[in-house]
Amino acid sequence: MSNERSNLVLAFDVYGTLIDPFRMEEHLRAAFGEKAREASELWRGKQIEYSFRRALMKKYRTFDACTAQALRFVSAQLGISISEEEQDILLSKYLQLPAYPDVSGALDELAARGFTIAACSNGTESAVRGLLDRAGVLPYFSKIVSVDPLRTFKPDPAVYEHLVAELRAQKEMVWLISSNPFDVIGAKACGLRTAWVQRDPKRMFDPWEFEPDLIVHGLAELSGNLNSH
Repeated sequence: MSNERSNLVLAFDVYGTLIDPFRMEEHLRAAFGEKAREASELWRGKQIEYSFRRALMKKYRTFDACTAQALRFVSAQLGISISEEEQDILLSKYLQLPAYPDVSGALDELAARGFTIAACSNGTESAVRGLLDRAGVLPYFSKIVSVDPLRTFKPDPAVYEHLVAELRAQKEMVWLISSNPFDVIGAKACGLRTAWVQRDPKRMFDPWEFEPDLIVHGLAELSGNLNSH
């Protein structure tokens, strides 16, 4: 097992898996008041939707641009006007989001056990690198793989093929770790092994023909459960 483990690469999704996008609620409260949670959830949903649509349309703009456009939608949808200065402040806070509490300890344990750790994100490399650095976990990552050079987004199969190529690993030795079912399904459909992080116990996995190899409820469970796979 030790030899196999040394060859395994754990490629972590970033937004929603390592970094908590819903912590924007506290920054939205000044402008959105009691609608801050709704605004946070709508913002995240639209951000992902816009990335899907741009990938299908082949009209790429960066994830940061999708995030900015999604914020403008939220403002209009909830009927709360925010100034350009307020938008800029909120977007800068998005680049400073914190990691989930279980991230540092889990990465430390996985690194100690000999797993190679990478990141695979819709975000630009600079944005992801900045987030991981602020969270104090950047040194754990041997590689940060962004969709930006491909000018598309997950779950485009090209993203997962690019990930494997960048890692210079055999496909069957790469695990995609994500809290986003669409990401897990996309990776699984491309032949990677996958782990779904079910951070919200009320969230169900899509009933497709592609299922995760492993389901955990937090990253602290990951190391021990990988033993059986």
